[in-house]
Amino acid sequence: MIEVEVKAKIENFDTMRKKLDELGAKKTKTESQEDLYFNSPIVDFAETDEALRIRTTISKDVKHIFITYKGPKINNESKTREEVEMAIEDSLKAKQIFEHIGFKEVRAVRKNRDYYSYENFEISLDDVEGLEPYMEIEIGLEDGSDYKEAQESIFKLFEKLGITDGFERTSYLELLEQL
Repeated sequence: MIEVEVKAKIENFDTMRKKLDELGAKKTKTESQEDLYFNSPIVDFAETDEALRIRTTISKDVKHIFITYKGPKINNESKTREEVEMAIEDSLKAKQIFEHIGFKEVRAVRKNRDYYSYENFEISLDDVEGLEPYMEIEIGLEDGSDYKEAQESIFKLFEKLGITDGFERTSYLELLEQL
């Protein structure tokens, strides 16, 4: 799958929740997430613009765990990239496997995330430990052939919500590493 994602810094969550409500977006869930990021023993993911993580989510006391690989970004305007994700049962065992084959844990990123649905968009308000408030809008595509059209529609939705700057292509991991 190709994930077309754009993220922007926002002033505050309350104002954005009100704008999303006025737009007709529906809140779908709230969850806590912990992402453990790893670096490869073969290539430096910071240099190749890839990511490997174990994500643990908790929503309404239901826990889910995923391993996710994110490929390099496809363009310079958004975080459009290939994403491969697999559900697993045990994050500690996955971490042990990664470490036994030479992967090194880089950092944990923790956030609380409110999800909204609007048309074919998934919108999230992200309260990331150590960062200011952010909002992400994304569209998942089975193939990347029309990612530019999807990207353009995401920027138009941001504009509808009154956001025309503060866009960020770097990941939360990279933003935290810059502090």
